[in-house]
Amino acid sequence: MRFFVFMRLIVNGEEIEKLHVETIHDLLNELHIEKGRVAVEVNLTIIKKADYSTFTLSDGDKVEIVNFVGGG
Repeated sequence: MRFFVFMRLIVNGEEIEKLHVETIHDLLNELHIEKGRVAVEVNLTIIKKADYSTFTLSDGDKVEIVNFVGGG
């Protein structure tokens, strides 16, 4: 028997359910977001880019993803 676990996250104020998302790296891949141009905050704590692949998300986490936009 196989069980599927959905992770419920609040991402930029919107509740989402994702399957197979364990880390910030996984979440960014799932959302098709390039990690080099974003800052990520989880539960009011800014996460270092070097930790995206090891920082484990938990059900109910509040995640803010901010894109850097250049212009002139």
